[in-house]
This record gives sequence, structure tokens and C-alpha cells, in this order.
Amino acid sequence: MRRLPAIARLAVALLLGAVPATADGQPDQRAQLTAKFRSRLADIARTTDGAVGISVIDLRSGERFGVNDTLVFPQGSAIKIPLLIELYRQADAGTLSLDERVAVRAVDQVGGTGVAQYFGDGQSMLSLRDLATLMIVLSDNTATNVLIGKVGMAAVNRTMTSLNVGAIKLQRLMIRPRESALGNENIATPAHAAELMRRIHTCELPMAKARCDELRRTLEIPKDGAFPSSVPSAVRVAWKPGTVEGVETSWGLFALPGNPYVVTVMVNYADEEPGQRAIRAVADATYEYMRRVARTSIFGVRVPLQFADSVGKRP
Repeated sequence: MRRLPAIARLAVALLLGAVPATADGQPDQRAQLTAKFRSRLADIARTTDGAVGISVIDLRSGERFGVNDTLVFPQGSAIKIPLLIELYRQADAGTLSLDERVAVRAVDQVGGTGVAQYFGDGQSMLSLRDLATLMIVLSDNTATNVLIGKVGMAAVNRTMTSLNVGAIKLQRLMIRPRESALGNENIATPAHAAELMRRIHTCELPMAKARCDELRRTLEIPKDGAFPSSVPSAVRVAWKPGTVEGVETSWGLFALPGNPYVVTVMVNYADEEPGQRAIRAVADATYEYMRRVARTSIFGVRVPLQFADSVGKRP
């Protein structure tokens, strides 16, 4: 019996389905894109002067990316996010009211960022909500210390432990150089900070959804910096940076249509410029990756946003 020529055998195989003309191999292409992203994050950490920790969560797929993400870093003002969460938790529980007005006293005033340090002793009464706004938008250290005195450090840390992010610890007031010299810092890991931001996104917090939404809106009040600069202006970013000498940090939740995501970056043993450059590089790399995978089919085709929920599903 004469055998068919090779090209004829291939044609028959295709017709019979022996060589599937489907997208079975497509996950390998997505894996290549993912591997490049992981490599890019590692390169940023490797080439930055200083130690760098990174955690990224794709909130659509649940995939997580980390570089040194279990290392503990000092936080600077990024630690104000856990304090804000505890403030809103206590408000939701009825322990306090965000409308309660308190005096800004000289004993609470410290330097660094913010305007409350310039207020007259006991001459200004601000609501807890307004103090929280000053803390997040202007990174006001005096407002922060007033709020710490109101809710208590131990309460903040208990809540973080209950949320399984116990590596996040509020351990001192703002602007305490002597305590810094002794190694007493407000600390977190990139992984636990990212998990906390994920919980803000899903409102897996010990408070009602309406309260959680208000908290997120407070974090989304516009402020300049590396994270919002990395995305189009229409993308909402709930975030807080932190800076102390030698340390740069940022925690962020990005509402990218079709593919929201979380980024936390922490740099220590670094000067301000390379630290900020690393944070911006991570933010840029993450946006580039997320925008490429947002709304894409298994063939990498971007579909209209209204069909995003159908991505990956077979008809």
C-alpha cells in the first residue's frame, strides 16, 4: 500500500482534528508576559542602591508577585493607613464619632509635614474626620499624633493581627528621632501591606461597606507622587507614601478599569532620589503589565470593557 505524501498526511490530520487549531497553547504566551514582568521587578530591586521590597496583587486574577516581600521595612507615613482603618473601625463600632471635635494642643505638635504644627495651642478644634484628612492628604504628623492618642497604638495592632497582617505594627508616634535611634520603628512587610490594600478593595475590614467606601475615598483624595503619576489621570488611586531619611515607601490600590491591582514598594538604606526612582519604576512596570492583560482574551486581543467579565470564558 502506497503511503500518502507528507503534506497530504498533514492536511488529513488537520481535517480530522489531530492537530488542533485551538488556543490550547495560549496560556504559555500569557506565562511569557508574566515571566517578563516578574523579571522586570527583580531587575528594579537588583539595580537600585539600597534594599527593595515589592508586592503586587492582580485583583482580577488573584495572582501575586513579590520581591523580598516578607522582609520587614520601616514605614514612615505609610503606616498612617492602618491608623486610618482603626479610626474608621472604632467609628463604625460606635466607640467614637468622626464628627467629634478635639483641640490641637502644643503638646501634640511636631515638625515634619503638615500644617497643624503651626496652630495656636488649643485655639483650633477639628473633627476627627478632618484630622484624618490632614493626615492622609498633607501627611500631617501633628494630626496623626492626635489620632494615635485617640484610638491607641495597641488597638491598631490588634486589628492588624485580626486581619492576618500582623507584620504591620504601629510602635511609636511621628517624629521621634531618639526612638528611631533605638530601632523602635513603625514597620511592615510588602506582602502584608499589599494584603491590607486588597482588603480595602474588597471591603474585608471590620466595618460596614459604607464606612469602608468612605475610607477608600479619603485615600483617593488627589495628592502628587509616583503612584498617581504612573497611570492616566482617570484612574483612581487610593494610596499613601512614606519618607524618613534613608527610607521611601508607598502603598497603593489602583482602580484600573478591567484589571484593578495593588502595589506596595519599600526601599531602605537608600538616598531619596534612587528610592523614589525605584518606586516610580515599579509603578510604571506594573501599570504596563496590568494594562496589557486587562480585558484581553486568551489570544491577547483586547475586548470592550463591557465584555471584560466574559474574558476567559468559552461560549
